[in-house]
Amino acid sequence: MKHRNLDSMDRIITFVNDFYRHNHHSPSARQIAAGTDIPRTTLQRMLRTMAENGLIDYDGETIVTELAIKTSDEMTSVGIIGSIPCGNLALEEEAVEEIVQLPVSLFGKGNLFLLHASGDSMTGAGIDDGDLVLIRKTEEAQNGDIVVAFVEGEGNTLKRYRKYGHTVFLHPENPKYRDIPLKDCKIQGVAVSVIKNL
Repeated sequence: MKHRNLDSMDRIITFVNDFYRHNHHSPSARQIAAGTDIPRTTLQRMLRTMAENGLIDYDGETIVTELAIKTSDEMTSVGIIGSIPCGNLALEEEAVEEIVQLPVSLFGKGNLFLLHASGDSMTGAGIDDGDLVLIRKTEEAQNGDIVVAFVEGEGNTLKRYRKYGHTVFLHPENPKYRDIPLKDCKIQGVAVSVIKNL
């Protein structure tokens, strides 16, 4: 293969991989042509050549690279564990309701669990009643993190964590609720993503 062709093939693979990372599906031939400035007829010929040489999978419509195959197949098991109040503190019984598979390419992996959001105190952070909140299990939090916090004698709640001096504030993202000042609270996890209830 000519050096110029190899450069173009590298551009195609780079474009497809970048597109997949951002959109979680492969681009069309038209999108590749526009993104790489390679004419459509030349691109079609190159895609067939790349497929013949094992550089990509191409069936005439869908372009799949090694990266796309790897990330699309990698899943992680995450348990849905009851609900978490986004309002007044309330005791919640922890029980695994269901195990779901989430793509690592979208949600990452690690010690994760899902909680149903209940209430409206975190609407300003984009967390509404009924949403699923993905939590990374940890006992440490940084100022500004949204955390699952256990308050002795009260139960669990989902709030933004703020610490000033020796005082912790569990901050709601809704002006109709007030901060909860505490000397201490137990962090059970940090929110990393929200799956909307549409």
